[in-house]
Amino acid sequence: MAELLDPTKLLFDLHRGTEIAETFSGCLDPEAIAHRVTDGIVERFDCAFARVWLLEPERNFLKLVASSGMYTRLDGRFARVPMGAYKVGKIAQNRVSFLSNNLADEPWVGDRQWAMSNNIRGFAGYPLEIKGRVVGVLAAFSHRAMPPEFLEFLRMLCTIAAIAIDSAFKHQQEKQIWQNLSQDLNSLPLEQVSLSDRLAHILNSNRLTLVGTERSLNLSIEYVFLKAAEILNHIGGAYCRLIYSDVSISLEAIIAKTANQITDPQNWMRSLFRELFLIVSSLGGAMKIHPTELQITITIPLAKESNPLSERELEMMQLLTQGLRDRDIAQQLIISESTVKFHINNILTKLKARTRFQALHLAMVNGWLI
Repeated sequence: MAELLDPTKLLFDLHRGTEIAETFSGCLDPEAIAHRVTDGIVERFDCAFARVWLLEPERNFLKLVASSGMYTRLDGRFARVPMGAYKVGKIAQNRVSFLSNNLADEPWVGDRQWAMSNNIRGFAGYPLEIKGRVVGVLAAFSHRAMPPEFLEFLRMLCTIAAIAIDSAFKHQQEKQIWQNLSQDLNSLPLEQVSLSDRLAHILNSNRLTLVGTERSLNLSIEYVFLKAAEILNHIGGAYCRLIYSDVSISLEAIIAKTANQITDPQNWMRSLFRELFLIVSSLGGAMKIHPTELQITITIPLAKESNPLSERELEMMQLLTQGLRDRDIAQQLIISESTVKFHINNILTKLKARTRFQALHLAMVNGWLI
C-alpha cells in the first residue's frame, strides 16, 4: 500500500520550494537558474548533491550545467547524456519522474559500489517540462531515505524552474537576434536603413508593428520618431505601431505600466515628451496624450515629394508600367537600347531605388504617374 502524504510536511516542503524559486526570480541566465535550484535543494533539504542537465538545441543530448553538494564539477562521465540513455536520459525522453530509496539495488545503476561506499541511498529525478516539452532534468541524491512528499515538492519546483529556464532561453535568443541586427544595421549606409529597422533597434525587446508602406522621410521627421523611441525604451517597455498612410506618418505607443503606478500620469507623460511637442508642432503635426491608458500618439503630415524626374524619364516610367522590355521601349521611342538603360539608371539614382519595381512604386505613391 502506497504511503500517504503528510499534509503538514508537504506544506513545509512547498514553502521551502517557494524560497528556492525566489532566488532565481527575474534571472535571465538558464545556467544561473539551474545553479540556484541545485544550491537550494542541497541547502534546504540536506541532500548529498543535486544536478541539473539542460537539453541541447539539437535535442539529442542533455548537458550538465549545474551540480551542488558533494560534486561541483561539470565534466566527467555524465557531462553529456544522450537522450534516452541512463536514468537521466530516460526521464527526459519519457517525461516520467522517479524516486528510489534503495539506489545501490537499482538494476540501472552502473556503479553500485560507489553508491554503497558513499552511503547514497535516495535518488529522485524529475523532468523540467513546459507544455509537454522537456527542457532538462533535475536529479537529487541523498544519504537518507527520501519521503514521498519530496517528489511532490520537486513537481512544483521543476514546473517553476522550467518556465524560468525556457523564458531565459528565449531572452538569449532574442538578444542574439538583436545583436545580429545591430551588426547588420551598423554595416549599412544610413540611407539604406529603414525607419522601422532603426526604431526596432532602439526599442530593443519592446514590440513594434509596422502598418503601411515605408517611404523616405526628411531628417526632422525621423528625429522625432527616433527620439520618441529612445524615451519609450528608457522608461522600460511599450507596445508601438508605426503607421504610414498616404498623407501622414504616426507612432502609437502604449506604455507598459498601469496608471495607478504613477502619481500624476498626465504631467508625467507631458514631462517625458516635452522636448518633442514644439518640434512636432513646427512640422504641422500633433501629439495626443491619453493619461488614463498611458497612451501617446504622434502624427506628422507627409507632403508629396517634388518630382525629380525629367519628361523623358517619366515617359520611360509610363512604358515600364505597361510591362515593356528595354528593347521594346527603345523601338517605341526610336532610341538605342543602351540609351534606355542609361535613363533607367538615372531614375534609380534619383529615387534612391534598388530596382525598377521599387522606382515604379515610389513614382505611383507620389502621384507622378498618371
